[in-house]
Amino acid sequence: MSYYFCIVNTRDQPTFELEFGTSKQGGDGVPRFTQEARNLNPFIMHASLDYVDELQWHTNQMYLKRIDHFASSHISAFLTPISTRFLLLHLPHPPNTDPVPPPQTSTSYSPYGPYTNSFPGTAALSSLSSSTTSSSRSSLASVGGGGSSIANNPTSPQTEEAIRLFFTEVFESWLKAVMSPFGGPQEKIGSPVFRTRVLAAGKKYL
Repeated sequence: MSYYFCIVNTRDQPTFELEFGTSKQGGDGVPRFTQEARNLNPFIMHASLDYVDELQWHTNQMYLKRIDHFASSHISAFLTPISTRFLLLHLPHPPNTDPVPPPQTSTSYSPYGPYTNSFPGTAALSSLSSSTTSSSRSSLASVGGGGSSIANNPTSPQTEEAIRLFFTEVFESWLKAVMSPFGGPQEKIGSPVFRTRVLAAGKKYL
């Protein structure tokens, strides 16, 4: 699995971006996006903001779970109390191998297909209404036992829980970063300490 993490402020401007790979099932933590995917990922993220803006009125949860997908890429979201958006794009592929693009046809653009043009609907809203009630200790145990699912299956319960824990830990680090008198929630985060903590959270859970 390759990941592209982005923090978007209330002006729809990215304040932090980071790529990393899975560390589960023998993964080396290195992202393996193609160059075309790297160029397209920011646009995929930006397109999913409409779903975040709509879903926030249907739940009181900060973790919005998986909100959108584009071809083989999936986007999960986390909404802070001040409406800063955390977005995580995850592209599944076997650890330490490059993703294989789908075959090109006359009606699609390789390696990606068209955006989804339908709202997630009742299934997504139903999923949002169910909150996680397990403790952090049992959550970590569940994630630790599902390394294979996390590395290969972006829709499994283990992956959803791992992403929730990742977002929660990054949120705590983000709070400390934006409370700095030299920055704010609308400013770009250039702190190497924050970057290291995000990478550490990715290695720990994803």
